[in-house]
Amino acid sequence: MEGLFDNLLIIILVLIIQIGLISAEEKVERYKIEGKVTISGEKNSDWVSETKVIVEGGIYVGFLRPDGSFTIRDVPAGSYIVEAISPNYLFEPVRVDISGRAKGKSRARKVNFLQNSAVVQVAYPLRFKAKAPAPFFEKRETWNIKDMLFNPMIIMMVLPLLLLLVLPKLISTADPETQKEMQSSMNMFNQSKDLPDISDWFAKNLSGFTKKKTASKAPVKKPLIGRKR
Repeated sequence: MEGLFDNLLIIILVLIIQIGLISAEEKVERYKIEGKVTISGEKNSDWVSETKVIVEGGIYVGFLRPDGSFTIRDVPAGSYIVEAISPNYLFEPVRVDISGRAKGKSRARKVNFLQNSAVVQVAYPLRFKAKAPAPFFEKRETWNIKDMLFNPMIIMMVLPLLLLLVLPKLISTADPETQKEMQSSMNMFNQSKDLPDISDWFAKNLSGFTKKKTASKAPVKKPLIGRKR
């Protein structure tokens, strides 16, 4: 008997808690988000049925009327990101702030994920305008002469040719003193008079080495010892 009495008490307590939670939820005031979606230019005949408005990724969903207007009801006070979703058009999302202290006064502002505190207000009720058609295909790359000119291989080939063409003209137009200075600076790098030619050096050394090698490999003739007759 005592066990049954304890179980009944637990069930009664759970029911009381659930009733309290339900009554608290009922006391929370609910508000609405309203606005209109418009598409300029050519549009599909089914764009109204294909477009919907979602709040916070789909927690609340609203559908369009024939004129493009919408109303999302039973939304508690808070800050929400509202988006218009369409398979053929792109819309810019908006953040809506609903104040519970001001009895549901709403304010709309641009979405800024980097600086959430930055406020750039937009019109309310909301006005969603198609930003651009939804891109389904990537544009094919076209040939551009800049891509060829700024190619590293082309630059490596063209720059030396330009230097060969421009430097002689610069030297010819320079003053005699500057020409002498440039000649002296070039002679500093040109040390062919003091140093032997590399090809001659290799030829002499390698020829001597090959001669020694052939001489060492030559067979030694043994003297023939004959019998005296």
